[in-house]
Amino acid sequence: MRGEYCVGGASFLSFAAILLLIFVHVGQINTSLVPHGIAMAKIDTSGFGQALSQSTYVQVIQGLYTTNYTSPLGERNGLRQYYEFGLYSYCAYVNSSAGTCTNHTIADSFVPYIAITSDMAQNYTQYSDSWFAGTTYMNSSYLGYNSRVAYYFILLGTIFATIALFTGVARTALLFFISTGSSIVAALFILIGAAIWTSIVKECESINTLDVAHVNGTIVSGMFVSYGNGIYLSWAAFACLAAATVPYMVSCCTFRG
Repeated sequence: MRGEYCVGGASFLSFAAILLLIFVHVGQINTSLVPHGIAMAKIDTSGFGQALSQSTYVQVIQGLYTTNYTSPLGERNGLRQYYEFGLYSYCAYVNSSAGTCTNHTIADSFVPYIAITSDMAQNYTQYSDSWFAGTTYMNSSYLGYNSRVAYYFILLGTIFATIALFTGVARTALLFFISTGSSIVAALFILIGAAIWTSIVKECESINTLDVAHVNGTIVSGMFVSYGNGIYLSWAAFACLAAATVPYMVSCCTFRG
């Protein structure tokens, strides 16, 4: 294999991984087009009112949701229909586009139950507390800790991927060695971060079929947890970095550049 093909292929894969990771990092930092489209986890609460009505036999649930998308989050102003969680903040939307976000926080904790119930009127939280007791979805300390750990792995993976990209273009054995090692470390860190996020969202998905109410013959909890595309982007970044280690290693071992 020609040296320039090795270096070029590895650089392209590293650049693609960094680009994917940038998208992961900007998810849900605001409600503009690109950040709005990227999240690590999503929760649809639009069916919660109907589940609450079915389980309590109250036909009209008053004050559960808000239609004012500009009202601050976490102040019991009413539920939003959609909650989307990123690495630095989360956003909530009253429809497919209108929403607001929390302040940005480094290694923001993924605590969906706290986020959602803090928007809910106090008289409704007694029902959600009893329904979701004992679930991972309600275990905020577990979810918060693991999501913070995953964040730092993804952040470090992004840094090492950047090092691999910039050191892999110079024609020296030492820098080829650094780029190879950085690519391997970056791939490992992104793998761990993506795996943690995949695991915790998967565990939260158990509430999707929780036997709370029966709507049209289907068992529902009124809240539906799903993977955000940020997780898929993280896995794609891992694949790119893992693939980049091969040409980096060839360049390192054979000094082809």
